[in-house]
Amino acid sequence: MPLAVGPAMSATAGAPAVLGEEFAVLIARLIADPAGLETRLDAASAALEAEGMRIAAAAMLDFCGDVLQLSLPKGDRAILRRVLDAHFSPADLLVSDREIGVPRLFVSDMDSTMIGQECIDELADFAGLKDQVAAITERAMQGELDFASALSERVGLLSGLGEDAVATCLADRIRPMEGAQTLVATLKALGCRTVLVTGGFHHFADPVAEKIGFEHVVANRLAVAGGKLTGALVGGITDSAVKRRVLLDEAGAFEEGVATLAMGDGANDIPMLEAATWGIAYRAKPKARAAGDGWIDRGDLTAVLSLLGVPREQWVSV
Repeated sequence: MPLAVGPAMSATAGAPAVLGEEFAVLIARLIADPAGLETRLDAASAALEAEGMRIAAAAMLDFCGDVLQLSLPKGDRAILRRVLDAHFSPADLLVSDREIGVPRLFVSDMDSTMIGQECIDELADFAGLKDQVAAITERAMQGELDFASALSERVGLLSGLGEDAVATCLADRIRPMEGAQTLVATLKALGCRTVLVTGGFHHFADPVAEKIGFEHVVANRLAVAGGKLTGALVGGITDSAVKRRVLLDEAGAFEEGVATLAMGDGANDIPMLEAATWGIAYRAKPKARAAGDGWIDRGDLTAVLSLLGVPREQWVSV
């Protein structure tokens, strides 16, 4: 299949996409290794046709030159993701049944998404319990354990740890994921509201949000007494249901049908990913990856901007 260069479609972000004189039911944008791209596209096209799905147009976006956009007049999103994954992996991908553009709202997880670490695992290292806590974290993120009970168990293991360990951990170990600050700054410059929602803790999330540029934070709060962690939390737990509710409540402040973007990596992010207009799984666990409209497996967080169609000259360097 020959590749054109240019904008395959244009419409208002979040509106039904139009392809020539017909509606394009599905749009896929992907960033993959350019070597052998047309050969792999031909193979993917044949696999899709075997599923009764025809690629009506394929073009490299002229304003995001490494992004391949495919347009299909009919089909199933799950099949499209599966076929493209099989032929282009590792790749960055977004599949949509609406025109893709800059969202009005961006809600993201923190640990292993906006930062490269799991805060509770790093904090547990100061108590000599990292391996034990990290094993629980991994099982919770894989969806093998109930998040709330797993969180309570891990926090309980930190009882007696000095609060000063939090500040040391934050300063010495917690770093933004590559591209995080550019992603958030650019979305904000383009009129998007940004919210950090995490099953982690305000002790970490508040300074992380300030550094990266998020406008609002929802997180759990560690209980402290006498300068030490008590092993408990203050208030309710920010779990998967709360993450989903935050996205929907924030979206409710805009007009009906507003385009929203959510991003996360673990099982507790799945309801939020599914509730958003576009849910992107970032280097995610298998269940979260399967639940998203796409994923980032190849590039850094700025790949999201390319998939949204934001030209590089509009990116805000931080």
